[in-house]
Amino acid sequence: MPAVEEGSARIVVGRGVFYNPGMRALRDMSVLFLRATNAKGRLLDCTAATGVRGIRYAREAGFRDIVSLDINAAAAANASANIKRNGLVFECRNESVQRFCNGDDAGQFDVIDLDPFGTPVPHVNDLLKVSKDGTLLMITATDTAVLCGAHASACLKLYGSKPMHNELCKESGIRILLNFVIRSSAQFNFGVEPLLSVSDMHYMRVFVRLHAGAKEALGSVRQCGFASFCGKCRSFSYAKGTALLLGAECGDCGAGTEAFGPMYLGALYEKRVVERMVGDDGMQKSGRAGSLLARIHGELDAPFFYSIPRITRTLRMSSVPMDNLIERLRDKGFSVSRTQFDKDGIKTDAGAKTVADAIRGLGHD
Repeated sequence: MPAVEEGSARIVVGRGVFYNPGMRALRDMSVLFLRATNAKGRLLDCTAATGVRGIRYAREAGFRDIVSLDINAAAAANASANIKRNGLVFECRNESVQRFCNGDDAGQFDVIDLDPFGTPVPHVNDLLKVSKDGTLLMITATDTAVLCGAHASACLKLYGSKPMHNELCKESGIRILLNFVIRSSAQFNFGVEPLLSVSDMHYMRVFVRLHAGAKEALGSVRQCGFASFCGKCRSFSYAKGTALLLGAECGDCGAGTEAFGPMYLGALYEKRVVERMVGDDGMQKSGRAGSLLARIHGELDAPFFYSIPRITRTLRMSSVPMDNLIERLRDKGFSVSRTQFDKDGIKTDAGAKTVADAIRGLGHD
């Protein structure tokens, strides 16, 4: 059985037990997040596999009261052996999330990590039963084809939302996932505060804090709504609310638009949390996680972005230098940034027509 070193953990990967080295960046980011939020107390690792997450949370974020679960008996045994190998005293229980959360000895947790294979939907309701005011939820979804609109009917069935299947699909997928968490949490009188939202490779992950109270729950629900998108000029609009009348025509070019949602339309990040993560000494050693966090740190936190290649294609123009476009828009008084969701995209408070005019101007220079 191969031995692996990751962070401060040293583990052995048992036969048939899942370990994905490509997801180290996600685990690095989760450690940085827990340190940035000064998280303490009881921690639930719902899908332990080799146990590497729980081990790193203990050794790198200071957690001592940890409960690890895995429904696979071989994985639970492998995780327990790895925990002991690292000099720690908690163990991994061979138990499903549903059975554990509905048992008499579950109690409540300060931090819950859910990183399942595929959709997190079947587990969220049960995890809210062991949550409390202030609980931090870290939830991963790897069913990105569903959230990004390749399987729109599955998204409607699982998440209750109509997804986008265009250049905005990664961001809208994150917002649909957050809408689901918000609506589920509201049933338990929890409001949801997004602290960090990440889309990378084949996964999406949201980091949120729960706030107990009917007022808080309703406030979060009111941050959700619908988005409208024009497939011709790539313009978008959005509105918060539960019973909206969105225009059927694009305000920029007059073409027909399509509505999507419901989805969360508030802030995806808590600036102070991201700043602490970026300032953590450990970020310099985190490679992919560090570069992703650096981009998030500079990102304009407003819904959606413009894919510049899609607009230039619509304008029948060749590509334009991104830095020059950003500079031109800033010179006109607009806020502009790159985005984690598209390496060739920008977030800006300029409208689609203004962005297109700036691109045309660069083409004539």
